[in-house]
Amino acid sequence: MELIPLPAFSDNYIWLLHHKRRVLVVDPGEAAGVLGWLDQHGAVLDTILITHHHPDHTGGVAALRESTGARVVGPRNERMPEPLQRVGDGDQIEALGLRFEVLEVPGHTAGHIAYYCADLDDLPAVFCGDTLFSGGCGRLFEGTPGQMLASLNRLASLPGPTRVCCTHEYTLSNLKFALAVEPGNEALVQYNTECVRLRAQNFPTLPSSIARERQINPFLRSGQPPVIASAQSQMAEPSTDPEAVFAALREWKNRF
Repeated sequence: MELIPLPAFSDNYIWLLHHKRRVLVVDPGEAAGVLGWLDQHGAVLDTILITHHHPDHTGGVAALRESTGARVVGPRNERMPEPLQRVGDGDQIEALGLRFEVLEVPGHTAGHIAYYCADLDDLPAVFCGDTLFSGGCGRLFEGTPGQMLASLNRLASLPGPTRVCCTHEYTLSNLKFALAVEPGNEALVQYNTECVRLRAQNFPTLPSSIARERQINPFLRSGQPPVIASAQSQMAEPSTDPEAVFAALREWKNRF
């Protein structure tokens, strides 16, 4: 089973799973790159998974479905390119011999979902769209800080080896902010050095892992004293409430 981050636009990734000439794609914002990859590798598109409604995640769905007849799966409560199979929290999807559990993770959008596979070549993986990024999280376009914090905590509770397959190459900019929040985090410093090296060679920084994100991502570390102290420096009335700490971090990142 190949797990491939296919670049799209300026900083998107369309995730491909490739097994015995059959392919699953996640969040195809455009069709041309996927169709070119299928043609180059003599592969057939089997399934399309969508995490949320934004055009850079859905823009290629109609053309791919028309060209390949692939099954399309997407969130129950979002505007989607019909027709498709709609799914919600706890639903199970089977594709390419794999089983995916649907996790509702609102915050970036109101109906955002993620797809968790407990065993993808002996390691778990989560396709989390724009909810969790390496070193960061998505903006709150439709949800509340409380919703996003709960969604991130849910993802953070997945097994440590779980590969984090998010859909943007935002890692270096996220880590610049993370270092401003927690400059004394040695794991973060080392990870930033590693990611700078990867990007200098035009390699993706993804997938990350849940274990790594717990170590370096300030949005998963809002209960840690250094992160709380940094967040309090941005508050009119300092608080240790987890939701207030998260909201202060997210607002700080918005203007960083």
